[in-house]
Amino acid sequence: MITFDEQVAIVTGAGHGLGRSHALALAERGARVVVNDLGGARDGTGASLSAAEQVVAEIEAAGGEAMTNGADVTDMAAVEAMVSDAVERWGRVDVLINNAGVLRDKSFANMTMDDFRFVVDVHLFGTANCTKAVWGHMREQNYGRVVVTSSSSGLYGNFGQANYGAAKLGVVGLMNTLRAEGAKYDIRVNALAPVAHTRMTDDLLPDEAKALLKPEEVTPGVLFLTSKDAPNGVILAAGAGGYAVAKIYETPGIHIPAGERTPESIAARFDEIVDPEGQQELMSGNEQTMKFLTEAMAATNEEQA
Repeated sequence: MITFDEQVAIVTGAGHGLGRSHALALAERGARVVVNDLGGARDGTGASLSAAEQVVAEIEAAGGEAMTNGADVTDMAAVEAMVSDAVERWGRVDVLINNAGVLRDKSFANMTMDDFRFVVDVHLFGTANCTKAVWGHMREQNYGRVVVTSSSSGLYGNFGQANYGAAKLGVVGLMNTLRAEGAKYDIRVNALAPVAHTRMTDDLLPDEAKALLKPEEVTPGVLFLTSKDAPNGVILAAGAGGYAVAKIYETPGIHIPAGERTPESIAARFDEIVDPEGQQELMSGNEQTMKFLTEAMAATNEEQA
C-alpha cells in the first residue's frame, strides 16, 4: 500500500485538471498538500485563488490537511515564499509535482517570440524555480520526490506547439541531470507524459475521447513516481488506463577512419548509422563521450598495429 502519511506535498497548477486530481489523491493517502494555482486562464492571463480554495475545501471536508497558494511559478521570490510557508506550517517538503502550465498555440511562422518565451518561462523555468526552492530542504532531510511534467509534444512533436514542445523536452533534460545530482540524497526525479482531457486539451479532443481520458486515470502513475520506492529518471507516459515508459536510445553507429570523414561518407553509410540493432539507453552525457572515445582509441590502435 503506497501511503504519504506525515509527508508534505506541493502540487503546482492544482486548481483544475491533472493537478487537482494529483492533489486530491495525495491527500486521500495521507499527505498534507500545498494546492498551488495562480488561477489564470489557459493562456496564462488573469489570476484567482478560487479554484485552489475549492480543492483545499474538498481535501479538508474529507478530513485531510491542505493550504492554498497562489504563487506564479515564474516568480522565484513567490515560489520560495510558498516553500517557506509549507516548511513553517508542517516542517518539511517531501514531494513536488510540477504541473502548472499554459498554452499559446500557433504555427511557428505565426508565433510571436513573446508567446514562445512566456510558455517556456512557465513550463521550464517554472519547473526549475519550484524544484530549486525545495532542493535544499530535500538535501538536508535526505529525502525527496520530484515529478516534472513533460508531454508527447516535447517527446515527439505536435503541430502548432513549438514553444510548448521545446519546454516539455527541456524539463526532461533537467530531470536527466537532477536524477544524478539528487541520488546520494535519496532525491528521485521522474517525468510524467500525460494524456488527459483537461481545459488545456478541451478543444483538441472529440467527446468520446474526453470520456476515456480522465485526469484520474493518470494520477496513479504520479503516486507511484512520488512513492518511497519510486524509480529515478523515468519518463512515464500515462492515459486512459495505459502506462508506458518512453526512452531515448542511441544507435551503435560507425567509426569513420581519419581522412575519410566527409559528408559524402556519412551519406553513403547512413543506413549503418541509423541501424537500431544494438542500440542502448545512455544514462549520462559522459557515457556518450566515452563511447566515441573508446571507438576512436580502438581504431587508432588498430591503425598503429
